[in-house]
Amino acid sequence: MQGFDVSLVDLVAKNLGVKQQVLDTPFENFKTGAFLNSGQCDLAAAGMTITAERKKNVDFSDPYFEATQAVLVDRNSGIDSLEDVKAKGRKLGAQAQTTGEDYVKGKGYDPISFESSDAVLNGLRTGQVQAVVIDYPVVQGWLKDKANAGKFKVVGNLKTGEQYGFTVKKGNAKLREALNKAIADAKADGTYKKLYEKWIGPYDASAASPAAS
Repeated sequence: MQGFDVSLVDLVAKNLGVKQQVLDTPFENFKTGAFLNSGQCDLAAAGMTITAERKKNVDFSDPYFEATQAVLVDRNSGIDSLEDVKAKGRKLGAQAQTTGEDYVKGKGYDPISFESSDAVLNGLRTGQVQAVVIDYPVVQGWLKDKANAGKFKVVGNLKTGEQYGFTVKKGNAKLREALNKAIADAKADGTYKKLYEKWIGPYDASAASPAAS
């Protein structure tokens, strides 16, 4: 397990003098706080958008990323926009229980749901769907592979006003504060920018939002 989120949490672990241990679990367990409340993990890092509904189940760190949703398609699909998916009778995929799925459902689409972002992209790769709506940072990293870039393309960037946050069990102020400190320090000393460029792509200062909306 590696990536932008994992690297940021490594900074937290270093500050606390502990070693990060990563457990992979379906997104639903993060969204509901099930793994946190049962003590199976201490924090969740899953590119999770901060929402009022999710705040009922978990406590969020300060936001560490401004995110948009990308519309990614097979280059041979004939799709040039999200609207084309419906107009041309193509199949759309999204990750279950995510804001991306909620967004397209709100626009009248009936997407095929996949358990994870990897499963979403594999569904596109294998032709189960001809287009997917998924977090743009995930797409940026995926398209760094030239083989993927040659077969797939982004035809839309949906600005949904999303901000990512890490989560902890409700009331765990100490760990939440440690997360906030690591995020703030990384932005201040240039570490955030380096990690962003390593895992995502060209750095845009707007990705480092100072506060949740």
